[in-house]
Amino acid sequence: MIYADNAATTKLCKEAYDAMKAYLLDEYGNASQPYFFAKPAKKALKQARETIASCIGADPEEIYFTSGGTESDNWVIKASLFFDKEKNEIITSRIEHHAILNSCSTVQTLGIPVTYLSVDSTGIIHPTELERCVSNRTSLVSIMYGNNEIGTIEPIKELAEIAHTHGALFHTDAVQAVGHVPMNVYDLNVDLLSASAHKFNGPKGIGFLYIKKGVTVHPYANGGLQERGNRAGTENVAGIVGMAAALQKNTTQIEEGQRRLKVLEETLVSYLKQAGLDFIRNGAENHLPGNVSLSFRGADGEMLLHRLDLKGICISTGSACDSVNTQVSHVIKAIDVPKEYAEGTIRITFGADNTEDDVNQIANAIIQVMLESK
Repeated sequence: MIYADNAATTKLCKEAYDAMKAYLLDEYGNASQPYFFAKPAKKALKQARETIASCIGADPEEIYFTSGGTESDNWVIKASLFFDKEKNEIITSRIEHHAILNSCSTVQTLGIPVTYLSVDSTGIIHPTELERCVSNRTSLVSIMYGNNEIGTIEPIKELAEIAHTHGALFHTDAVQAVGHVPMNVYDLNVDLLSASAHKFNGPKGIGFLYIKKGVTVHPYANGGLQERGNRAGTENVAGIVGMAAALQKNTTQIEEGQRRLKVLEETLVSYLKQAGLDFIRNGAENHLPGNVSLSFRGADGEMLLHRLDLKGICISTGSACDSVNTQVSHVIKAIDVPKEYAEGTIRITFGADNTEDDVNQIANAIIQVMLESK
């Protein structure tokens, strides 16, 4: 099998697995308890928080553990229900992950106004578009760091500056970016940032939300006093430790990883062009490493996915969350991919284990399927 759907999830790295084992088998104490047996778990949480904070340029007390990116996104958007009623408008974009879009739909039903920014043909949200829509009634701007379907990286620092000029908080869903591109929350000047471990070779079901010092966000879950009273529930110590180990490994290898993935991307696209296939590569030049979104003229993305699956190759038609939906995704619609290409969209996302031989086999398989379907 060749796995090339790393935007959907990644393989757990050995460092994360090794770090987790002790807290699954031996050190299983509840970190909230005062007795001696709980101390190793409590110490592990502290060290993991410090490690994660150092990887994104934050302070440890600004890191809050969650069940993943979806919870982190929901927390931020739904906290807007408790903002000042005179300043409660939200601005987001048309190409966000459904964790943001569906959360926004929910708060809209409860009276929170939401504005959805348009993007250009490469998926970029231009600062002038935000400037046109933001006002002194805007409480929150939420723009993803890098798009999960087409890989486009947004001008987050400039967008955050505009939001702050109007007194609004700025959140970025950085689920696809953390662990893959250099990340410093202070340089970006963001107030909130979401991340998920299974996107950077950590375990599933664990993530974090960065909340800048001085920013007050209403608790997401009520109950115990975990996460300084902001997110109740017994901590997933093994998952948290694994997340920290995976992020630390990925962060130390970011530049090397980016260079390697760029070669794989360029090799794939070059092979397909040499074969004379008619396709569009979606997204901006500045994009997430290893993310290749392609729209083939006159093709069927679902057909391509299943034919490649029969050849032992795992890819996606776009967002993994839309894998059962045969319609053109909201992202492809938002960037106005022509209809004759849009329905033939697939997403190939390379990761740490992919090789040039994988690229050769994927390219040959796509070429063969496309030629046979004519």
